[in-house]
Amino acid sequence: QVQLVESGGGLVQPGGSLRLSCVASGSIRSIDYMGWYRQAPGKQRELVATITNDGSTNYADSVKGRFTISRDNVKNTVYLQMNGLTPEDTAVYYCNANVLASTRTRYLEVWGQGTLVTVSS
Repeated sequence: QVQLVESGGGLVQPGGSLRLSCVASGSIRSIDYMGWYRQAPGKQRELVATITNDGSTNYADSVKGRFTISRDNVKNTVYLQMNGLTPEDTAVYYCNANVLASTRTRYLEVWGQGTLVTVSS
């Protein structure tokens, strides 16, 4: 089975920075897009940022200019550098990827378990 494991969440003060990582493991042939979503208390899960295999990125308006998504295709890892954090960024952040398993011919969507980011004084 293909799995995504996030790390890097924690408590940070407003204006601070945090870097999240997500590693894909298992029998993987290739990975198309990778991305980050978040779900704040009482809110629906929303897109934060995505990145395609060729490096094309997409960001939510709320994080544009503050967050940067990147990936390492050798390590099957996607990162989210978060700068200028505000309390409104507090949420569980989920890794997401479109993965082609080694024995498959179709891509499938895979989600990580989530990592909590808390922005507070």
